[in-house]
Amino acid sequence: MAGHRIFATPFSSIYPHYVAKAERKGQPVENVDTVICWLTGYDRDGLKAALADDRDLETFFAQAPAMNPNAELITGTICGYKVQEIEDPLMQQIRYMDLLVDEVGRGKKMSSILRGGLATP
Repeated sequence: MAGHRIFATPFSSIYPHYVAKAERKGQPVENVDTVICWLTGYDRDGLKAALADDRDLETFFAQAPAMNPNAELITGTICGYKVQEIEDPLMQQIRYMDLLVDEVGRGKKMSSILRGGLATP
């Protein structure tokens, strides 16, 4: 999937869809931020900066402070693909984020979503 067009999509254009999904399902926006920060290592200010500067998803993940080592515990199917079987590392990271936001929308417990880890500030 190298060079997939989603890689060039600005994070700021995807984020509102994540927020809308959570709100539609009665979940707070803070939970979306929590799972994204947990996955990528961004803090809340870093997340705001990523939204403000319109960085694309490739840059968003390339500049992520530290991908969570427990991310590989994320399993499931998103967009017809099992995330644990996606070979392209960037596509896998994007799908991890999608799956975590889906879990927020479904009202799953935060401790389960974070795979037993703690939320970052």
